[in-house]
Amino acid sequence: MLPKRADFPADFQFGVATSSYQIEGHSFGGAGPTHWDTFAATPGNVVRAENGAVACDHYHRWEEDLDLIANVGFDIYRFSTSWARVMPEGRGPVNREGLDFYDRLVDGMLERGFKPALTLYHWELPAALADKGGWRNRDIASWFADFTQVIADRLGDRIWSAAPINEPWCVGWLSHFLGHHAPGLRDIRATAHAMHHVLVAHGKSIRVMRSHGMKNLGAVCNLEYPIPADETPEAAAAANLYDAYYNRFFVEGIFKGRYPQEVMEAFAPHMPHNWEDDFALIGEKLDWLGLNYYTCKRIAPTEGPWPAHHEVDGPLPKTAMGWEIYPEGLYQFLTRLKREYTGDLPLYVTENGMAAPDVVEDGKVEDPHRIAYYRDHLAAVQRAIAEGVPVKGYIGWSLMDNYEWALGYEKRFGLVHVDFDSLQRTPKASYLAWKDALGSRG
Repeated sequence: MLPKRADFPADFQFGVATSSYQIEGHSFGGAGPTHWDTFAATPGNVVRAENGAVACDHYHRWEEDLDLIANVGFDIYRFSTSWARVMPEGRGPVNREGLDFYDRLVDGMLERGFKPALTLYHWELPAALADKGGWRNRDIASWFADFTQVIADRLGDRIWSAAPINEPWCVGWLSHFLGHHAPGLRDIRATAHAMHHVLVAHGKSIRVMRSHGMKNLGAVCNLEYPIPADETPEAAAAANLYDAYYNRFFVEGIFKGRYPQEVMEAFAPHMPHNWEDDFALIGEKLDWLGLNYYTCKRIAPTEGPWPAHHEVDGPLPKTAMGWEIYPEGLYQFLTRLKREYTGDLPLYVTENGMAAPDVVEDGKVEDPHRIAYYRDHLAAVQRAIAEGVPVKGYIGWSLMDNYEWALGYEKRFGLVHVDFDSLQRTPKASYLAWKDALGSRG
């Protein structure tokens, strides 16, 4: 059982999230190629070289999918726009068919009585901009501002909340230092540039949306709770460094106008020219901060070059991603953010959920593990609220099973099961548990 709506403050809101490339199907509607299309087409990058060409075909089945959201009683739908669908070359001409799709989608949300929570960018960089250096090129901040302008002109009057970029750590570190996501680089200079430029682009996008009179603007950062692998000072230092580049880099850039010294010891020779001058832009005033939280990581030191550490296996139960289930980390981050960075600024859990190998049997999907995951993380949110943390909402990941990036279609996070051959949707037991918990929207 999940806690009931009445167990939270009267103004607390619940929602569910998706992202454009993961569900829409990118091979129709005039969308241009993205760096995920080329990354997936390169052998070894993605499981079975799967891509988002069809995905869940949300582009054609969006009305059915919005009905699924409305049927639960969610207050918020967090969705994203595809830059390459709206501007196939990333700059210049606008694809009216793509823009019309998002226009219909937002109207459909409003007609069903829930709030559109927009993320402008969820990783699907137009391939033409990747050719120009992508996030390594400072010009991307201006290109992204132009994209923001197009979206704000068309949708801004009906958007409840907006954030420029989903999970900047994934855009920067995961994609340019570890090479696990597009563009698949392993280069410290590329990483330093990308991690800084994503924040410059964030600031420029916030300014554009403010100039259009858009309200309720925020940022969405993913955080992982680091735990030293043992009790040695070396393990503590390794976990602190992990915390610096994963958790603190972006929130300190936005809220403190600085980057962690532990990261700059390695990044300093590789940073863009005059990077220190950008913090006034990066620190544009926000109305809320969103936290995407899934797991903790056990960090141990190693010999070798910076950052000289690695992850070790932990003892807790794990999801299908191999991630330990650690609700305590969510509570710790919520209280820490208030204490060290955001004060009275509203906080939202903008993603939280688990992957499991769900199967349909007799027309049903039983996923008690997912219900327990949500239950325990909602309890962590309740605990933070009881201690005065201004948490105003919780958004689960994800509405439906979808394209899980480099892991293809294997990892299922959805409240709704998707058969990727027939595209049939089957609500899982967790979907019904949410429906029971939320009831009708007041």
